[in-house]
Amino acid sequence: MSAGLRVAPRGWGTYKTIVAAVREAPEGAVISVQPGTYTESVVLDRDITLAAEKGRGTVRLVAGTHGPALTVQSPGGRVQGLVLEGRGREPAVLVTAGAVEVDGCEITGGGVQVTGTATPVLRDCELHHTGDIGLYLGGDSRAVVENTGISDVDAVGILVDHGAAPTLTRVSVTRTGGHGIRITGAARAALELCAVTHTGAAAVAVDDNARPVLRTCRIGDSEAAGVVITGDAGADAAPDDDTAGEAPSAGGEFGVALRGCEIARTGRDGVHVTGRAVASLVDCRVSDIRAAGVVATGAGRLRLHDTITTDTAGSGLAAGGEAQVEVRGGAFTRSGANGVYASDTAHLTLVDCAVTVSAYTGVHAGDGSRVTVRDSRVQGTPEHGLRSVDRALLTLTDTKIDDTELCGIEVDGGDLSARGCRITKATTGIGLRTDHRPLVDDCSVSSCTGVGIDIGAGTSALVVDTRVTGTGAAGVFVREGAAAWLTDCSITDTKGTGLVVQAGARPRVRGTTVTGTAKNGLYIADNAAGRFEDCDISATGFPAVYVGSEATPLLRGCRIHDTDEDLKLADGAGPVIERCRVDDVKISTMPEEALGGEPLPAPGGAAALAVAPGGRSGGSGPGTADGKSTGTRQTRAESLSEVLAELDDLIGLESVKQDVSTMVKVMQLVRQRTEAGLAAPPLSRHLVFAGNPGTGKTTVARLYSRVLAALGLLSRGHLIEADRASLVGEYVGHTAPKTTAVFKRALGGVLFIDEAYALTPAGQGNDYGREAIATLVKLMEDHRDDVVVIVAGYPDEMERFVDINPGLASRFTRTLMFDDYDGEELGRIVAFHAAQHEYELPQDTREALLGYFGALVRDDRFGNGRTARQIFQRMTERHAQRVVELVEPTTEDLVTLLPDDLPTVAVE
Repeated sequence: MSAGLRVAPRGWGTYKTIVAAVREAPEGAVISVQPGTYTESVVLDRDITLAAEKGRGTVRLVAGTHGPALTVQSPGGRVQGLVLEGRGREPAVLVTAGAVEVDGCEITGGGVQVTGTATPVLRDCELHHTGDIGLYLGGDSRAVVENTGISDVDAVGILVDHGAAPTLTRVSVTRTGGHGIRITGAARAALELCAVTHTGAAAVAVDDNARPVLRTCRIGDSEAAGVVITGDAGADAAPDDDTAGEAPSAGGEFGVALRGCEIARTGRDGVHVTGRAVASLVDCRVSDIRAAGVVATGAGRLRLHDTITTDTAGSGLAAGGEAQVEVRGGAFTRSGANGVYASDTAHLTLVDCAVTVSAYTGVHAGDGSRVTVRDSRVQGTPEHGLRSVDRALLTLTDTKIDDTELCGIEVDGGDLSARGCRITKATTGIGLRTDHRPLVDDCSVSSCTGVGIDIGAGTSALVVDTRVTGTGAAGVFVREGAAAWLTDCSITDTKGTGLVVQAGARPRVRGTTVTGTAKNGLYIADNAAGRFEDCDISATGFPAVYVGSEATPLLRGCRIHDTDEDLKLADGAGPVIERCRVDDVKISTMPEEALGGEPLPAPGGAAALAVAPGGRSGGSGPGTADGKSTGTRQTRAESLSEVLAELDDLIGLESVKQDVSTMVKVMQLVRQRTEAGLAAPPLSRHLVFAGNPGTGKTTVARLYSRVLAALGLLSRGHLIEADRASLVGEYVGHTAPKTTAVFKRALGGVLFIDEAYALTPAGQGNDYGREAIATLVKLMEDHRDDVVVIVAGYPDEMERFVDINPGLASRFTRTLMFDDYDGEELGRIVAFHAAQHEYELPQDTREALLGYFGALVRDDRFGNGRTARQIFQRMTERHAQRVVELVEPTTEDLVTLLPDDLPTVAVE
């Protein structure tokens, strides 16, 4: 049996000090300590048990004048139930060797330091108010920490350094001034069921060559990021080659690994991987983040498997630099910016993933990034489903895109390969504007309110075996100068024309079926061309084929059937028609010499479709989108005070605010007099907005529509934007229906016509725009109580516009002048955007901005608020170039914009 010794401050037959008892105790002895406070520095160099006789917390061991309260150098031993208190900057407990067990102790006034090759066990302990570091694990130690709480630490809760490899289970770290846990050097660590909360810096920070594994941990309520992984952390465990698609370890873990962890409520990014770090998240959840959910930058490599990111103020996932990111399973939902964002030369792969309900575009690929999406779903965005810009390449396979308010897929300068994709419920299904040659193969586009596939000016696109159905405008629109190829496609049930070819375009269309169109099957505009071979056109509302003046298309081997009229030619049209076939057409003007082709097989039962009733011959239109909604839908009834407060918060525009306030009072009086049975004073709600670009005209128009709805003067209060292109047709008889369609969409709200003077270009007396104006005047009279029209543009041009038509002058009797912003207001706009993006502008930067805008040349390129936004963007770019050169940038460096970040003022 082990020898027993007793320590008491007083009393016969006992030791009065712990040091004395330890000095006399043989190997394996048990020292029982009576309640009391002992001020001494104890060194355990043998296998001895040191225990509080009356239970936990009854014995307080305070460090003496030199050294920790307890120093352990023994191969074993146990310390149980003591309160251990350090002094000054010394640790309360120092373990340099051995496998001591520290059980049920409270440690304060200095933390625990483990060094050398020690393998201690800390169990059921509490560490608090420990100074700079709560628990330091260094050297080549192998500590085990269980059921232990660490709190109220000035800097770092747990620091794992050098070659330490601790195991931490059910450890909680909270209320730290710096990181909750930092793992650095070549350390390894295994954390399970741990909690890290309420930290001043990143809750968990991993750097150098460290490689921890975190399982089922809870990380959150940090003022900064949740998890930051940088340096070469985890890199030594990563495969050297690009193994995208194959997990190098069970469950997808590699590098710095997080499995089953929850990261929530962080002030900055949920997880940030940078440097050359390598990390993986498996079955994790990232939520309620006040910045981006997951970020990978630098040359970092990151894998996410079955991980969900939700409710982020920034993007759900952002990849930049040269980062490589692979996502398998999981979802990104309710993102305050993009669902997924890629920039620089990052490579990003999404497999079997959902991106839903984002405030911006669902998946955005910019700069020279490469984004691959396979077997995934993108749904619910007020912008684009997926977008490729700059030099980015977007590769899509078997992906569904649903419920997007702009394009399902948009390419604006980037490149695209889309195979087996399904796009539904978008404004435009696929929009292509690029110098590359995007590919759309075996895709379907359906239930779009606008154009199905919009091939932009000068774009060369290849569309193969793709189906377009149920569009609100044209099925496929080939714009000026485009050289698209369409092969084995089908276009059905469109409210506009099936296939539109604009001036200068020369598409090659082969084996394509067009049926069930409200307008033409094929519309070839003036001066257009192209080759149309082996196509089938039927059941069209307008003539199946319309060829404009000076247009020279080739139609070969095509079949036109089951429609009212087969061909309409404008004066000067010069089509070449060879071996075509016409069946069951009421009015045929197809030249006899163009007929004689062999019958084509009826595709998909198209011949069984009923002929559209009331089919019309004569002029025809391409059926482009008639205006666009800005998304100012009201999801709840707004009070007038709310909307006016929002107007008042706008920078500048003082005269506009005063004018709106005056009109509101008049409208309130009109309503009161009407309700009292009195005659109402004269009231014109239609307005002219006169001002230079970027002065807030569209913003105020949106607010004015909501003011009218709040006053009960409009039923919906939505805003429809329009311009000349959406109102004016391309041939006689096309303008009035087009203008009427836009106007009817605005009923119950506001129709905002920007650059309205373009409806009647100066010096052009015979222009279809005058027909649009005449139609508008009549519609405004017929629906005087159901709609408000605002026309906007440059001040001088708007005066000319209103004077063109007496009906305009009588209806637009009030003009709101939008003055240019002065230097101080432009500076406030920059400050507003800085705050929105978490940047800070010191006083000297604000003063520099004032001087900058004062020196700025205000020529035709000056864009007022737009210029201020561009200057802010340039400042962030220059800031990034400056800060990226810093070795260890501080948080202040990362958020502060200096006067040097201002771009150079252009000199005339």
